[in-house]
Amino acid sequence: MDSALLIEMIRGYCIENANEANVIKYSSYFKGGYDAYGLTQPQINSVAKEFARTEGMTLRVVMEAAPSLIKSVKYEETGIVLLMLKHLPKQFTRHTFNTVGTWYAMGITNWAHADTLGMMILPLFISKGLVELHDFRSWIHSPYKFQRRSVPVTLIKMLKTAPDYNTLFQFVESLMQDPEREVHQGTGWFLREAWKRRPLETEAFLLKWKDKAPRLIIQYATEKMTPEEKLRFRRVK
Repeated sequence: MDSALLIEMIRGYCIENANEANVIKYSSYFKGGYDAYGLTQPQINSVAKEFARTEGMTLRVVMEAAPSLIKSVKYEETGIVLLMLKHLPKQFTRHTFNTVGTWYAMGITNWAHADTLGMMILPLFISKGLVELHDFRSWIHSPYKFQRRSVPVTLIKMLKTAPDYNTLFQFVESLMQDPEREVHQGTGWFLREAWKRRPLETEAFLLKWKDKAPRLIIQYATEKMTPEEKLRFRRVK
């Protein structure tokens, strides 16, 4: 197995299963554009798992194939190669993490791929002890908005085990005034999940930022609160 064969396998599957009706159907979810074959998410998940378990498949092959697939801008090509990583975590190294970080410049240009990394791939590096929170510090200041978004999305997984949420809140403070909507959504999502687990700590942080942060962050963060609870986080005019 080599990277050229993997690229051929992925593209062949995508072409064989292309569905223009699905392209039209799903395009409304991607305001920045949606260049796709029209595969469903179950199809993407299934073929990624199948290919990852193909005889002779290694992490090296996937990592070598990834740049061409990510640069192609076809939604499914990127999605499949990213999800293949989910099935190969035993082979991860610190170098793997560093390489993944370079992919945002190549073509991680939508929320779905950023969140695939943030929810399914990047937390594996943390759980394996290959990286720590501070290793994402440069990501917070990345020129690529979807790399910045991936940080709070990754931290959602850390909420289960983090002994101190204030450390996580301080880490994402720079994102509380980020200029990009997609980052607002990811940050608000993280804060909403934090609130579900530890409302008092989270509310203290939100009160600190309610008059300075973009309203979309506060909107997402308070989404599960009652109308009465939300009133506390209205911006003072």
